[in-house]
Amino acid sequence: MLRPCTRPRLVFTDLDGSLLDHDSYDWAPAAAWLTTLKAAGVAVVPVTSKTRSELLPLRLELGLGDTPFIAENGAVIALPPSWCHAKRESPGPDGLVIKTLGVDIGLIRRRIGIWRERLSTSFLTMSEMALEDVVAFTGLDDQQARLARLREGSEPLVWEADEALLERFRDGLAGDGLRMTQGGRFWHVLGDVDKGRAVTWLVGRFEALRGTAPATLALGDGPNDIGMLEAVDQAVVIRGEHRLTVQPRQAALYRSQASGPRGWAEGLAHCWGEPAAREGREPREPRESEA
Repeated sequence: MLRPCTRPRLVFTDLDGSLLDHDSYDWAPAAAWLTTLKAAGVAVVPVTSKTRSELLPLRLELGLGDTPFIAENGAVIALPPSWCHAKRESPGPDGLVIKTLGVDIGLIRRRIGIWRERLSTSFLTMSEMALEDVVAFTGLDDQQARLARLREGSEPLVWEADEALLERFRDGLAGDGLRMTQGGRFWHVLGDVDKGRAVTWLVGRFEALRGTAPATLALGDGPNDIGMLEAVDQAVVIRGEHRLTVQPRQAALYRSQASGPRGWAEGLAHCWGEPAAREGREPREPRESEA
């Protein structure tokens, strides 16, 4: 299924709504491609709003225990030993070297509280939501919801006020060196980082260690994936369940007809598959909400 390539390859992928189904979190439709990529030595790197605590068990379930991951929309990068400078970096208890590109979560939460009070608006951050409300809002189970609240460099929130107030809130945070990015369920407040910058950093690390530039592909379904989709050679916008605009500046762009892991497999087949695997997978016209 995988078309030959003279360069090493890297796949960067969003999880929720992309590799994982938006509602069930199932990835079975993408399992064959994950197996194929692993057999070919192609690293699949999760790039997600999920926390490091969530990703530690999930990456093993996905068969990605020997690859890096990018957590909290680019605030945290985790490197396995094969991606480290052996004499300069020592893994922690979980076998990973952690690079933090963002700012301290305590500062983020304090500034969110200050601007909420100044603007006399109301919303809930994930850390303020009751556990059962996180479960109901995300579809995670109790343990997964607990792990989702263990933030290191970003804070998700559910915005409840109007668009004009959102812009004032965003501008206030920007004055503090913080930014907002929109995911499929939450807005996320974080430092001056994003998925694209983290991907660029990781590609640079690969080149420094291997002495060659990889061919890169990214797949995602949300506005917070745009930076990642623009930072690679080829990109796939997976049909989303949220109907949010995802319009990256990317010449080599494919939009899937299917959503979730089926769209993920479709995008892989279109970009890197043999002709037989791509048969019948022509790009579709963008929906009105994506134009």
